Parts: sequence; structure tokens; C-alpha cells
Amino acid sequence: MKALRARCSSAAHPLPMPDPNSPEQTRRREGMAFLRGRSEEGGVETAPQTSEPITSHTSSPSPPSHTRPATSGPAVSLSAFIDQGSEFEGKLTFKDTVRIDGTFRGEITSQNTLIVGETGEIMATVRSRQVIVSGTVTGNVFASDRLVLHKTARVDGDVEAASLAIEEGAVMNGKVTMGGAGQSRSFQALSGGRTEE
Repeated sequence: MKALRARCSSAAHPLPMPDPNSPEQTRRREGMAFLRGRSEEGGVETAPQTSEPITSHTSSPSPPSHTRPATSGPAVSLSAFIDQGSEFEGKLTFKDTVRIDGTFRGEITSQNTLIVGETGEIMATVRSRQVIVSGTVTGNVFASDRLVLHKTARVDGDVEAASLAIEEGAVMNGKVTMGGAGQSRSFQALSGGRTEE
């Protein structure tokens, strides 16, 4: 497709309309139908069938993509994200997965997963089903299911979790309580990580 150029027009010299049956206009329609997820006839289509790639030229640059580093395990769908350089203070309550790469102060309560990225800095009491830490958490952490500390993680506070995984290099200062009711065990140091007293 040719780059679009701005043209001045007047009532005396209207711009010519493109031929709707031209190959370029057909590719444009097929491309738009593909983006909507259906063919022009209304059926679902996997990709437009053209011999040339569909390209688009715009006058303004696209916004940057917000691709985040993956955590261990399957891909995670985020419902909220606090980016690096952002600061938030208060009470955060959510039902789905949230990732924090910025700074948060206050209290966090979740029914699902909290991910603290490498640049994330949390100063809060955290209550969540699962907590995955690659950054810094200052405060007590209560994970009803699982707490994961990656090698870049630092946790300063008491931890209570049903399951705990610590990569070598992670730093943890505080008391650790694991297991369900009547089965809790306390640990000061765990294999693979180090504690500072």
C-alpha cells in the first residue's frame, strides 16, 4: 500500500474516490475483516489469503508495547499493573492477578496472585492466595497457597505460607511459618536462600 499524502481540496477539485474493486482496496477490506476476526461473508477466518503482505503506514508512531518479563510457570493474564516509576499508597484489593513493578505502600488483599517484579518495592502487609516476589517486600506476607521468592527477591518481615519456594540468592529476614492449621512449623533459614539476622 502506498503511503498516504495529505492533499488540499476545494469544492471545485474533489479528491478522486479509490476503485472499491482494486487489489489494494480488496486487501484493505480483507485485512480489516481479519482484525475483526471474521471474513466479509461473516464466517471466522484465520488469515487473509493474499500474495502480498498487508502493511499500514501511519503519520504518528505507535505507543510502546508493555511486554513484561515472564515469571516461572505458564503465561499469566494480568488484571492490573503498576509500572516502574509509578507510586501508589493506600489499600489495594483485587480478585485476579496483579503485577507491581513500581512502589506501593499500604495494605494488599487478594483472592488470587500478586507478582512483585524485580523493580517492585512493596511496603505493606500482603494477604494473597499466591505471592511471587522478584523485587523487595517490607512487611508481613500471608500466602494461603504459595509464596515464591526468586533469586532477586528480598523480604523483610514475617511470612506465613502453605508452600514456600526460594531460589538461591533470595534474601529473607523474619520468621517463616508453613503448613495448615495444626501442622505449622517455623524456620529461621531455608535451603537455597539465606537469612540475615
